Amino acid sequence: MTTFTLGRAGRSVALLLALLIAAAPGHRAHAQAALPADALQHVDPQLRALANRPTVLTDELVKKARALPPPPTPAQDPPFFEKTIRGLEGQPDVSIFVVNAKPGASRPGILHTHGGGYVLGSAKQYLWLIQPIAKALDVTIVSVDYRLAPETTYKGSVADNYAGLKWLYDHASELGVDRKRLAVMGESAGGGHAALLALEARRRGEIPLAYQVLLYPMLDDRTGSTRPAAPYAGRFVWTAPNNRLGWRAFLGMEPGTDKVPTEAVPARTKTLAGLPPAYIAVGDIDLFVEEDVTYAHRLIEAGVPVELHVFRGGYHGFNMLAPGAAISKLYEADLYDALRRALDIHN
Repeated sequence: MTTFTLGRAGRSVALLLALLIAAAPGHRAHAQAALPADALQHVDPQLRALANRPTVLTDELVKKARALPPPPTPAQDPPFFEKTIRGLEGQPDVSIFVVNAKPGASRPGILHTHGGGYVLGSAKQYLWLIQPIAKALDVTIVSVDYRLAPETTYKGSVADNYAGLKWLYDHASELGVDRKRLAVMGESAGGGHAALLALEARRRGEIPLAYQVLLYPMLDDRTGSTRPAAPYAGRFVWTAPNNRLGWRAFLGMEPGTDKVPTEAVPARTKTLAGLPPAYIAVGDIDLFVEEDVTYAHRLIEAGVPVELHVFRGGYHGFNMLAPGAAISKLYEADLYDALRRALDIHN
């Protein structure tokens, strides 16, 4: 069996998600015993080396993860810069990273929202993930360093992300971006934010979106709280207890109850009609597999074109933890192909 180790950037993301797996150097003390064989048999063979029992996320671990040294600054390939922009009215300024701007060109633009369970991560930590996309497809990507929970709830982070999208739209010409080919994209909690951003853009009616890319998105607060996960789903990397912590912080209340506001949770939105076409990708043993498939089905019912990819044997974030695995290469190829077709990219 071929095994893969985490690259430096991949380790940074894994640690900052507080998912301290046994393969992460210097953090073996946090790893627990390996899961039994009946669980491992559902994991893609090339992912099993990293499939140890995950750490249970706590408020204290969140604090420790945030206190970790910042990741090394990636190479300027393609080039990027950091910029502070004005927030929405009544909101603070927002930091963004702009990747692969080309003034004078006319190419697609993507607004990216990073992952981290709504409580962790930063735009800088995910540059290593979006730079290859920007380079391979020759697109401009703007990644928003939105405020995290619990210091701010969903209202603050959604406002930050919309400010980033509006800035991208308003400055499209100087970035070399075609306003008619704008997409939102994110992974995990960032996928949840991308879905919320598409909903916010629909509500405001100011910025037309051509596409939404939801990568194993965190869409439903009821998963793992009032709604059990599918068998074998959520046993690796991101678990039901971690999900409850993330949603509790994001919502500012207990998840799964009737008191949760619908505007905070994509899966609770009453109608999905009028949203942009969607690409959704998730592993079949990811905690989010059922909610993601259900969301895709609801989009289809609402008349929204959807491309859904469910990867056999894939746990949460498998592409980041094992980028060299065959399943991760397939994931990347499918994503790039979908973006090329949806955004009319011919390179």
